[in-house]
Amino acid sequence: MTDLSREQKRDLEAAAFRRLVAHLRERTDVQNIDLMNLAGFCRNCLSNWYREAAEEAGLPLSKDESREIVYGMPYAEWREKYQKEASDTQKAAFEKSRPGDH
Repeated sequence: MTDLSREQKRDLEAAAFRRLVAHLRERTDVQNIDLMNLAGFCRNCLSNWYREAAEEAGLPLSKDESREIVYGMPYAEWREKYQKEASDTQKAAFEKSRPGDH
């Protein structure tokens, strides 16, 4: 593997993060519970990780602000437009594989 400078690695990671966020914004048909059941994380997790990274860097960022960064709009607006009621099957799968921090 090519030796990357710290800055190059950071820039590549940032580009991958932006692409992931853009992809999740486009795939409004994929519900957070589906992401949780299949991958163990969702958009909310991603926004929490973003906020935690900001806090570690000494940058104040609220939960609402970090969610808006990930969702591309206020969370309440995204939920109203795109979130569907989880099915009993989805809920059961979530309870079975639920991470300890959820």
